[in-house]
Amino acid sequence: MILTDKEILKNMEQGLIKVEPFDLSKLGTNSYDVHLGKTLAMYNDDIIDAKAHNKITTFEIPAEGYVLLPSKFYLGVTAEYTETHAHVPFLEGKSSVGRLGIDIHATAGKGDVGFCNYWTLEISVKQPVRVYPLMPIGQLIYFVVQGDIENYYNKKSSAKYNTKAAIPVESMMFKNKF
Repeated sequence: MILTDKEILKNMEQGLIKVEPFDLSKLGTNSYDVHLGKTLAMYNDDIIDAKAHNKITTFEIPAEGYVLLPSKFYLGVTAEYTETHAHVPFLEGKSSVGRLGIDIHATAGKGDVGFCNYWTLEISVKQPVRVYPLMPIGQLIYFVVQGDIENYYNKKSSAKYNTKAAIPVESMMFKNKF
């Protein structure tokens, strides 16, 4: 079951959902619109090694925009900080963004109950597209969880993305044992 606008607001009042900054005009019928933060990142190396700590370089998107290229992979970040303490948050691209040929996540559209952070975006494009800081980029949808939770994400010692960061965060795959 997906939360409606009224249920999202009710859960915000109860402290179970947090969005900062919050703007009521960004609340949809059953989602909340999020925006592209001011920072993008790219991996430093042409070959990314799943067992290595691959470094990134971050840069600010200028006011006049930045052209994303199909031959490159970008990490972005939402302008909004979110907390979700009782629901499963899903981040989906807005249809207007998809119609520009922009994908905002490769595989990681689902958050976990207890996720408290900015969302790192895994951005790729089909053709060159100019993007701007604070442009609408996606929408958060909240799903009801059935049953008790034993391991909230923000309380797990093994959680790799708990450090609050208003900039894109590189893959922490290298912390896995394989």
